[in-house]
Order: sequence, then C-alpha cells, then structure tokens
Amino acid sequence: MLKPEKISPSALNCSEWPLLLKDYDKLVVRTGHYTPIPCGCSPLQRKIADYLRYGIINLDKPSNPSSHEVVAWIKRMLKVEKTGHSGTLDPKVTGNLLVCIDRATRLVKSQQSAGKEYVCVVRLHAASSAKKMAQALEKLTGAVYQRPPLISAVKRQLRIRTIYKSKLLEYDEDRHLGVFWVSCEAGTYVRTLCVHLGLLLGVGAHMAELRRVRSGCLGETDNLVTMHDLLDAQWLYENKGDESYLRRVVMPLEKLLTGVKRVIVKDSAVNAVCYGAKLMLVGVLRFSDGIELGDLVALVSTKGECIAVAYAQMTTAQMATVDHGVVAKTKRVVMDRDTYPKRWGLGPTAQTKKKMVKAGELGKYGDSNDKTSDEWKKSYKDFSKPSETHMKEEKPSPASNIAPGGELDGEKKSKKEKKDKKKSKKKDKEEGEEKKKSKKKDKKRKAEDAADGEKEKKKKAKKSKK
Repeated sequence: MLKPEKISPSALNCSEWPLLLKDYDKLVVRTGHYTPIPCGCSPLQRKIADYLRYGIINLDKPSNPSSHEVVAWIKRMLKVEKTGHSGTLDPKVTGNLLVCIDRATRLVKSQQSAGKEYVCVVRLHAASSAKKMAQALEKLTGAVYQRPPLISAVKRQLRIRTIYKSKLLEYDEDRHLGVFWVSCEAGTYVRTLCVHLGLLLGVGAHMAELRRVRSGCLGETDNLVTMHDLLDAQWLYENKGDESYLRRVVMPLEKLLTGVKRVIVKDSAVNAVCYGAKLMLVGVLRFSDGIELGDLVALVSTKGECIAVAYAQMTTAQMATVDHGVVAKTKRVVMDRDTYPKRWGLGPTAQTKKKMVKAGELGKYGDSNDKTSDEWKKSYKDFSKPSETHMKEEKPSPASNIAPGGELDGEKKSKKEKKDKKKSKKKDKEEGEEKKKSKKKDKKRKAEDAADGEKEKKKKAKKSKK
C-alpha cells in the first residue's frame, strides 16, 4: 500500500512493482498528501472469491468447439455468474481467446476492438513461387475491401478492414502450401484474405489452417493456459483447498490495462467514482505523462486496483497547472460500489453548508437566498455555476433600426406580407385540387348509375319477351 508523504523520495525504485503501480516513480506528482483508508487490497492479494470475480483467462482455444461453447463451459467449471470473450474464433481455429469473468466482462468491448495477430496456412490451387507470394502479401497491406464468408456471424456486406503488417514465413513449392503471419484490425476475415491472395497470384487459394497468436495486449507468451489447466486448477482448489494453481491460471483484470495511461486517485474519492461521479482534480495524487484531451485513461487506487476506465478531460500540462476542474469522465466503472466507504460531504465546508440549509440560511440545494450572510457569499466559491470566463457571448443588439444587423420596420412588414401571400396561394391550390377530385368522383358515380340503369332495362325487356 502507498503511504502518504510530504515529498516523494528520489531513491524510490518502482520498476518491479506489480501491474498498474509499475513505474509509479515516473508519474507526474500533483500531491503526496492523502488519508489512507484500510479497505481494498492489491489485485494479487485478493481473496480467492474476489480474485476470480476480477479475473481474466488467456485461453488457448481448442479446435472444434465454438467460442460461445468454450465460454459457457468455463462458466460452469468455475461456478461464476458471468463470462465473456474478446472476439469470436471460428470452431476450427485455435489460439488466443481472452475470457473475462464477472466484473472483468466490463472491459470486454475495449478488447474486442483491439488489434489481432494470426499465423495462417494457405493452400494454393496451382504452382507458384515464394517471391510472387511475398509480393502479393505486400500488396494486401493497408486498407482492404472485404465481404464476410457465406457462414459468418455478421451481415454479408462490403466493408473496409486495415492490415497493418504481413510476413511470409515459409513456402513449400511441392505441396503448394504457404505459411504467413499477419497483424490486422479487429473484424478482419483471414479466410477472405487467403481467397484474395489466390486471386492476386492468378491460381486460386483457400485457408487450410489458422491460429490466433495475439489478441489486444495479450499474446501466446503471456501465461497461455488450456481448458485442462482450468479443470485441474478447479479440482485442486475444491478437493485439496490449494489456490496456487487457480491463481496462476487466472490473472487479475489489471493485466489488460498495463499499456493504458493512468491516474492515481485518493482513497476518499474512490467510492464517489464507483457511484458514477466525474473525477475532480482534488482527488488526484499522480498521473501519467503525455495524456491528451479525450484519451482513454485507467483510474487506479493507491493499492493498484482499477476503479474505472475514463476519458481524460484535461491534458497532463493542464492537470499540473490548473487549480480545480474535471480531470476525467467515467466510461465504464469496474470496481464494486462500497468497496471503499462514502467520504463525500464530510469536509468542514460541507458540514457548515448542511447546518445552514437546516437553519434556512441556504436553499434546499445549497443556493444562496435572502437570509444568506455576505461573508458566506464572498468566501464560498460555487464551481457548478458557469464562471465569467466561460460565459457564452451573446450578439449585441443593434443601436438603432438602421444599424448593421438591424432591419427597418417597413422591410419586416413586407417580408411578413410575402410569407402570408405564399401561404394563401398554397391553400388556394390545395382547395382547387380537392374540388377537381370531388368533381371527378361525381362524374364516375353518375356514369356507374347510368350503366346500372341500362342493365336493369335490358333484364326487364328479356323477361317480358319470355
């Protein structure tokens, strides 16, 4: 746990601190003073039940079952309420599938849109050379048009996906098989890419095998586990009471946010953020360098827990120089409410304000009224009201009717008359059309009646003859 300090020591080495507290000494310091609250704990020291609720699994998906099936099995295995995955893999495709548990499912969407890396085996329908194949792969980098295959979970319409890098690893001329690595945007179909590769080579091609090597920030080297590992870890915990295997298999969700810029929040401000409040500058201890307006930042507690993911409302330079204001607007709250106690409304100003509201010296919502003292009006600064610098500039009214921007009374009258004339013309037209329609209807009815009369006369004549 971080201890409150007056001046940050220069000798502090945080390079080996875990997860979101890594390189804590390199963050920009706003203040070191805060009151620690004995709640929450380091992500790696959570109780096993909480550890699972805030956990993620970097799973090596087996071939044949679909991503949906795999996620459902894990939910049943670990006996948890909720599970989710970051981007579907086709049943025959193997490799990296990120599975989030309970509270971690709140970060699934951000991981689904992250970039992916694949290793693919492509089979050509006729002979070609490695050089030609490498050239064709190079042509297929950048923005590429794609239509999803016949069997796909999305609508089959033409769309653009970006391929960042691709590299030919191996090519077997005898069997017409090629192996290539590709780094691409989320939603890219490698199956379609193989078909395009065959079209460029002029021989035709299809995908033989595919493996995902990286999904977002986690790859094959980052604690990749199998379904058997999960089953064994759960068995060991339930039958032997040994948590160590389960803790190795499941990682804390903070692992996903190690590459995101951070803002360290005071303990007193944590619960307010969990209830959806914006993070104000008063609640900030330290922050990353290079934060720009609208950047995605992770709000972190002093113990290294992720509180929420938010959009920055200030740059690093502004946070360092400004006196007050909104630092970040929460996008998704990760931490449970009331993990930390409620600490808002307990300061000296808030307490006096409550007393004044009770006494009737302030309005119901703390607004000043007739009974409010002049001292309070001078000393109290209400930041919720718009300040003078941020007031909207209204266009000044013209000095006279003839001034630029002003119109003469005669001109206004003539404009109104023109509008009235247009309206009356429209009405006349509509009335005329309605009259014409009614006349046509009357004519049709008369003709029909005459025809019916003739038919009846003919029938009567036939009867009389009989």
